[in-house]
Amino acid sequence: MNKKNVVYLFPGQGAQYTGMALDFLSSGSESVKFFFETASVILGKDVKALLESDVETLKRTDVSQPVITLANLTAAMVLGEQGYSPSACAGFSLGEYAALVSAGVISAADCLRLVKARGEAMQKTSDRLREAAGGDASAAPGMAAVVGLAPEQVESLITQWSAEGLKDLYPANNNSPKQVAVSGTAAALTEAQTRFKEAGARRVLRLQVAGPFHSPLMADSAETFRPALEATEFRDPVIPIYSNVTGKCILSGAEAKKLALMQITSPVRWIEEEAAIAAAGTEACLEVGPGKVLQGLWRDAGIEIPCYSAGTVEDILQIGNNA
Repeated sequence: MNKKNVVYLFPGQGAQYTGMALDFLSSGSESVKFFFETASVILGKDVKALLESDVETLKRTDVSQPVITLANLTAAMVLGEQGYSPSACAGFSLGEYAALVSAGVISAADCLRLVKARGEAMQKTSDRLREAAGGDASAAPGMAAVVGLAPEQVESLITQWSAEGLKDLYPANNNSPKQVAVSGTAAALTEAQTRFKEAGARRVLRLQVAGPFHSPLMADSAETFRPALEATEFRDPVIPIYSNVTGKCILSGAEAKKLALMQITSPVRWIEEEAAIAAAGTEACLEVGPGKVLQGLWRDAGIEIPCYSAGTVEDILQIGNNA
């Protein structure tokens, strides 16, 4: 495999697990060790201890965003030490911030500052929405996965139902041709569950997430996050980077900054990103960070280009054997 003809795909929230990235720290890499120390200073917490947190703690948006980003960036760091260099990159939701680092748009240190602020802003909104529902998470706005309907069908149905009076239901993540995530109030999601099944969905599953991400219901977190974003330098990309908001390449630092704010309330157009990456051509994609979610979505898209795990030291060492 040509190690310089690969596309990095960075996972987002939901990929976390207790102990992720600790093998990178124990690998003997001095750059990883220094980065862990730097991250602890920036985040004001011992990141090694954070990575050892229990599952419930890691689910908190203000915890998961910094630690997943740390895992993504350290995976990219170890890949670099093994001679890999991406020809392009993309990231799913939160993962887009690690992609911005790989594309040279922001520094790794600024990336950690941004995801810390982003996670705190989104957690604050999620907490407010839950409190408004009387503290009952099941009655608060959230997300659901719709399985068995095409993304364009889901979007069309939501548009139709909204015109008919069903409010606060939004397409959120176009994950694959087989699965779409939607966001909304608890009432809207409950009503939508019945309607989507009547329209032919095989399953509609409420997701265990903190809030109605990638929807207008998160608008106040975008405003809370705006000052941190505006204070950060964004440079023009040095390699192609694909946007969640548009599904297309980001052409400038100014555009990247604008899209980073829009991303909080806009759907993730992952299917469009995958198609654009495949059309541009590459030898392989690497899922750079914890889990295998993006590999599953890549397979669902039916793209012949292989996608390999690169979330642990062992994964990275095995890439050549799997190719």
